Amino acid sequence: MELIRYLERYFFTREQLLDRCAIELAQLAKLQAARMAPAPSYRLRLDIGCDSFFGPWAGAAAADYYAKGYVAWIGQLAGLDGEAQARALFDQRYMARLDQLRAGGIAPGAPAFASEEHLRAEWSAFLDGTYGLCTVSGLPEDIAAKEAAVTVINETAPAAATDALAKARLRTAVDLLDSVAAPFAPHEVARSSRQRYVNAMREAHRL
Repeated sequence: MELIRYLERYFFTREQLLDRCAIELAQLAKLQAARMAPAPSYRLRLDIGCDSFFGPWAGAAAADYYAKGYVAWIGQLAGLDGEAQARALFDQRYMARLDQLRAGGIAPGAPAFASEEHLRAEWSAFLDGTYGLCTVSGLPEDIAAKEAAVTVINETAPAAATDALAKARLRTAVDLLDSVAAPFAPHEVARSSRQRYVNAMREAHRL
C-alpha cells in the first residue's frame, strides 16, 4: 500500500495524464511510437482478492504512472514534427538549464558532460521514463540539474574532507540534487541516487 500511496501522490495515471493533456489514448500512443513522448515510469500490476457478503472474488488490474511534469512536455509537442524536433526542444531546454547552473557556479568539469553522446543518452533515458522516476518533474531542466549535481558531487567529494572550498561546492551540489531528485518509492530509496548522493553525502561530510 505504501507504493500505491506514493504513486498516487507524485504521479498521474495514464487516464489522469490524458485528461490533463486533453488528448486521447491513441494520440499518446502515437507520440510515444514517434519517440516524442516518454513511456510511463511505473507499470503497476495487481492480483486482487476480495471477500464480501457475496463470497470470494479474484481479479487482476494494471495501471501506468507518469511524471506530472509530462503534462507540460506533451503540451509543447502540438506544433512539432517528429522526433528530431522534439529532441531539439529537449536539448535546448537541457542546455539552457545547464548554462544557468554554470552561471551560478555549478559547472561539471567533465568535458564530455554536454557532448552529443551525452545528450543522446539523456534523451533516451527521458523517453524510457527513467527520469520521470528519479526527478521531481521528469523534465529537461530537472534532468540537467540532477546530472550536473551528481557529476560535481563525484568530482568534489574526495577532497571535501580536507578542502573547505571543495566542501562548500559539494554542499551546493548536494542541495541542488535534493531539490530536483524524486523522493523515490519506499522499496527503492536504499538503492536510489538520493540515498547515495544526498543522504550519504550529508552524513559522511556533515553537510
